[in-house]
Amino acid sequence: MTLELPVRPRRNRKHPAIRGFARETWLGPEHFILPVFFHDTPGCAEIASMPGCVRHDLDSLLREAEGALRDGVGSIVLFPRVDDGLKTDDGAESWNDEGLVQRTIRALKSRFPELVVVTDVALDPYSSWGHDGLVSPDGRILNDETVAALCQQAVSQAAAGADIVAPSDMMDGRVGAIRAALDAAGFEDVSILAYTAKYASAFYGPFRDALDSAPRVGGNAPADKKTYQMDPANRREALRELELDELEGADMVMVKPAGPYLDVIREVRNATTLPVAAYQVSGEYAMLKAACNNGWLEERKVVLESLLGIRRAGADIILSYYARQAARWLRQG
Repeated sequence: MTLELPVRPRRNRKHPAIRGFARETWLGPEHFILPVFFHDTPGCAEIASMPGCVRHDLDSLLREAEGALRDGVGSIVLFPRVDDGLKTDDGAESWNDEGLVQRTIRALKSRFPELVVVTDVALDPYSSWGHDGLVSPDGRILNDETVAALCQQAVSQAAAGADIVAPSDMMDGRVGAIRAALDAAGFEDVSILAYTAKYASAFYGPFRDALDSAPRVGGNAPADKKTYQMDPANRREALRELELDELEGADMVMVKPAGPYLDVIREVRNATTLPVAAYQVSGEYAMLKAACNNGWLEERKVVLESLLGIRRAGADIILSYYARQAARWLRQG
């Protein structure tokens, strides 16, 4: 029997070249930012919950940056593990011009001036409380006082040579304040990648292991970050945050996590002309690694499919711990 079908979509799938004509989304190394962990201790430290990832020392980090550039990944984002002795209630180490992040930026830009260096702007690695903001005596996360600290942190990072600062704290008004502070300090060309929709997600656990930055248990401070990170149940709220970040001068916007929030990525993509980033976070990486290491999934195929799905949802930029490996797989064809 032959069906009388004037429209047969399979005709556009019958040959690799023809499938290429119809392909709507592509994935390449140019879409990736590589997140890297580092510390001020000689040697590297394995991260048990993130197989294949390490906390680098400076020499190792420089080699990692060189390898990323060789693989076609032109940008990295820095996440420091700060010594406990430097953590304070005010997070002042975050704007120390001779601090770990600032020294690392200078070393990277000196060795690899073509590398785009992105920095995290938040207090949690530096805070004795493990929160992204300052904690009041009665346990509240202080918004405006935190923003003032974040401005000092961003200017210090820019002075060290950061190309992009990425406020991940989710304090109200921080993008506009940071933009004004950067401009006043003469850093008009430093970009802001705003964590526009950062959710209070359960997928961040391995990241906090890597940096030892989980909120401290005890005292008056909240045990979680739900008073400033977004409710996972909300989608429309992301558009409200997007509108504010655009008005305040964000150059790029981000949704975090990526995989469980593809609908939010699409909503944001449809509502802005700015580049949209998405962060495939540590929990997403850990799940893929666990399944693949157990032989339940084929790593290359599922990783590239997951990254393609994030791109298809609307992300122009993907932060992923798989960035270098994915770039190599893509080059292999």
